Amino acid sequence: MLQVLMVGCGNIAGGFDAERPGDALPLTHAGAYRRHGGFHMAACVEPDARRRAAFMQRWGVAHGAAQIAGLPAALLAEGSFDVVSLCSPTACHAADLDAVLALRPRLVFCEKPIAPTLAQSQAMVAKCRAQGVAMAVNHTRAWAPDVAQLAAELAAGTWGPVRSVVGTYNKGVLNNGSHLLDLLHRLLGPLQVCSVGSAVADFWPDDPTIPAVLRTSSGVPVHLATAHAADYAVFEMQIVTARGTLTMEDGGQRWRVRRVVPSPQFAGYRVLNAGECRPGRYAEATLAAVANLHDNLQHGAALHSDGRSALAAHLLCDQIRRASRSAVTPPSQLVFEDALS
Repeated sequence: MLQVLMVGCGNIAGGFDAERPGDALPLTHAGAYRRHGGFHMAACVEPDARRRAAFMQRWGVAHGAAQIAGLPAALLAEGSFDVVSLCSPTACHAADLDAVLALRPRLVFCEKPIAPTLAQSQAMVAKCRAQGVAMAVNHTRAWAPDVAQLAAELAAGTWGPVRSVVGTYNKGVLNNGSHLLDLLHRLLGPLQVCSVGSAVADFWPDDPTIPAVLRTSSGVPVHLATAHAADYAVFEMQIVTARGTLTMEDGGQRWRVRRVVPSPQFAGYRVLNAGECRPGRYAEATLAAVANLHDNLQHGAALHSDGRSALAAHLLCDQIRRASRSAVTPPSQLVFEDALS
């Protein structure tokens, strides 16, 4: 059994699964660890005493404390934990990681964004790398099986050339937009920011939602469209290809696929058919993420989402935010790879 320390006991740590049926696919770290069966949640850290107690009772965690230093001395020895789930608020991640690295875990599973600023995120990734600690970052759709299949199909040319992409999001370019940018990078390759629009302060005071136009290395236009978080949650994307359109709806809970067919009205024309709506496999992603962590530690499998890929998305978020504040187009040479320098 891989030993796990949970840092933060909120919704993504276990709260979203607290009242769900035991046989439902897990949405949280704790739910996925329990469902997988190869992990033991040995301890948790949470400043809110009531939340910590509820988490410990719900998930059968024997040891808990308000901060890492408050755990039993035996658990503070190096190597006590194989995995640390970093589920505390984003602003706490940097300090929590410093405390975690003193325990010398083998892997840190960090919620996104890694940190509020690009510089902080880069520093955290560098610290893990320097100490030989693997970092997985929870850009959830990186583990969704249908996203992996679509990426393979696009790379193989199954759908012909991609003509354009539109993604729609709200609730912050870093908090939610980073998910979209990470997804686009996986499907389309490196992206470059071309222009940005006016920021929308729809939820986070320090993280507005910002429209932008990007392009792929081959010149395919990618539009980030915005919605307002006060209206409803939205995370959707449409990919227009030579052979049809693929639309991710409701965050990946379903996909709508339309293919090219001869026009039934106009001879010689081709149009899109009415299409089909398929269930998405987003619900499988968190369990698949934990399985990937297990395979990484036990068999050396590559992580599907790590510090490197998360920095790439954070770099684009940073460019978009800076360009929006200064109302200028960012330099064209700033592309994904710059996050790694």
